[in-house]
This record gives sequence, C-alpha cells and structure tokens, in this order.
Amino acid sequence: MTIPRDVHVPDEVREIVQTLVDAGYEAWCVGGALRDALFGEEQADFDVATSATPDRVRALFPRTVPVGEQYGTIGVLDRTRRLHEVTTFRRDVSTDGRRAVVAFGVSLDDDLARRDFTINAIAYQPLTGQWRDPFRGADDVAARVLRAVGTAGERFREDYLRVLRAIRFAARFGLAIEPATWAAACAAASGLGGLSAERVRDEWFKGLRTAGDVRELVRLWREVGAADVWLPGLDPNPPASLSAPPRDPVLLTCALVPDPVAILRRLRASNAEIGRAEAASAARLVPVEPGSAGARHWLARAGAAADDLLRLWELSHGAAAPWARDVAGVRERGEATARKDLAVTGADLLAAGLRGPAIGETLDQLLERVLDDPALNRRDTLLALVERPA
Repeated sequence: MTIPRDVHVPDEVREIVQTLVDAGYEAWCVGGALRDALFGEEQADFDVATSATPDRVRALFPRTVPVGEQYGTIGVLDRTRRLHEVTTFRRDVSTDGRRAVVAFGVSLDDDLARRDFTINAIAYQPLTGQWRDPFRGADDVAARVLRAVGTAGERFREDYLRVLRAIRFAARFGLAIEPATWAAACAAASGLGGLSAERVRDEWFKGLRTAGDVRELVRLWREVGAADVWLPGLDPNPPASLSAPPRDPVLLTCALVPDPVAILRRLRASNAEIGRAEAASAARLVPVEPGSAGARHWLARAGAAADDLLRLWELSHGAAAPWARDVAGVRERGEATARKDLAVTGADLLAAGLRGPAIGETLDQLLERVLDDPALNRRDTLLALVERPA
C-alpha cells in the first residue's frame, strides 16, 4: 500500500508534538486516528507517543491530568481545554491477561511491538511527515486483513480483551482475520470470563455502533466463543434490518438476546439502560385492537417504553410498526394516554370528597374511559363521572 504523504493532524496536537520535540524528545502520533486515516475514514482523537517520561510531560505542559500515569499516560489539555493522551514509549514487563506492568526507556519500535494488531502499530511524525510501520500494517490495511503483531497467542494472553477488539475491527472495516490470528483468538476465548464486565460491555456496545453489518459482528462473537461466555442465547440469525442507523446498543441487545435485562445487569450497564430493557421486555409489544383506540391503550401500557418498542419492531421487521401512524395521530392530537394527561387531578378528586386509595383507583378508571373516548377528557365531564359513575 502507498502510505499517504501526510495526514491532517489538528493544530493543537501538532503544538504538543512540537513542544516535546523542542525539548529534545521523540514524539509521534499513534493509534486509531492513523488507522482510520488509512482506511479512508474521518479521524478522531490523535494520541501521542513520546520518549519523554511522565514526569517530564507534566513539567512541559501547564495543564495535565494523570489519566493513567502508572501506564505512562498523561492527559494534556490544549489551549481549547481539550484533552489529548500523551504516553511514554513502553514495553510490557508482565501481564495477567487483564492489566500489564510496564517499563519505560524503550524505543518507538519497541512500543509499537507491544500493540495488538498491525493496523494499530503504525506511527506518524506530523512535523516531518515521516511514517514508521515496522509490522507492515499499511499492507494489511490494503489487503483488508487483521493480523496480530508478532505471535498472536502471546498478544491475546497479554490482554484477553483483544479477542473482542479483533472482532470489532473485523466487523467495522470488513476485514478477514488472518488464520493464525483467528486460531489464537479462539484458543484465548476461555480467558474472556476473567475480564471486567465494564470492559466487555464497552466492546459489545462499540461493536454494535460501528459494525458494517451487525450480523457479521454476531457471527464472530458466536464463532470465537465469546457469546457463550458473555451473551448466552445470542441470536444466530439476526435480520439485516438491525444494521440500520441510528444504532442503539440497548435496543440491539434487546433484539439479539432472550433475556436482555439479565445480560445488561451482568455487563454492569447503567441503571437507566437496564430500566429501558426492563420496560421494553415488560410492555405488550402489539396493540390488542386496531385504530386510534388501540394505539391509545397501547401507549398507556407502554408508557416511557413506547418509542423503544416502536424502534424494536422496526429493527426486527425492517419496516415501521403497523400501528405507528395511529400512535403519531394520537400524539399530534394531544389525546390522553396517562394519568398526567387527564383534565382532572388528584387534588380535584380530593376536593370532591375522595380519600386514600380511592383517588388513584378513580384516576385509573377515568383514564380507561378517556382511552376509549378522548372527548370525555374535560374537567366538568370527568368530575360528573366521578359523582355519577357509569
């Protein structure tokens, strides 16, 4: 592959590199932004690798954050107060498959040698336009192949999360995983159970958001053995419609596994994410009757999960739910589908002489009447119904 002569690196990153070089240190752009540039995608954050030790990085820049100092990473805040990670060249001294002990004082090539895949083991010097690609990652980009740096088995044993990263990159960029790398990934899958749930969740969610085809992501998770460990019951034949944007990892998880609430709890998703899955799982998916009345009753049952349920149907069937237009009409007309939409309140019922549980029960009864006939939702009409129940 012909490596491009230059890459657009933001001025703020160039200034960080210039400061390090002016102080007598090597400084290179590394990481995903370079990989994405080679794949022709928009570049995100540029990381910097340097021969300067963390204490020297802190001394050179007025605003820093110790985001991972034990691993050599210092966050440098630029003049816009955006954070950029600056990491000292390092090598692994030891690892337990989840985290590593690192040592500094090594070369750029040594630093690149500890990275996971050749497409991520590339460096670019933005001041000179020089590239460093000791493992021919650019050639693998051109061939659309994912290959581990060095000995694949060693790379995965250093950090078992790399198994899931391999799947994510392959599904995102449409890469074929090199046979030795794939065999090593399958062999390393037994170590996935020792990873933290948070790291696995982040990889699963990132994979769902970025995969060119969600079906390919699912296939790889199943075939490598990761689904058996973390996503039991993962659908082997998901519909193509799951790949339609926008991608919502919570809804996709609901569509892909039989018990999304249990899975999201195990992955330590947020309470809000778990709550969405609970609501979507508990609500009735399809209205029990057609038309506007059915849509109103369905909205009342679905509550806050209504939009998620409509999207789930669309994801699973590749088309809008048959009742979506009726739901839109109910909303456009402002028809009541919850207690809060009624023209009377608990205070009105209290003033009418009701007490205790009777207030809530009466509001529910009035809502049922209004769901059947929206024209009843007037204060005087509802109060009359309270006084003379039908």
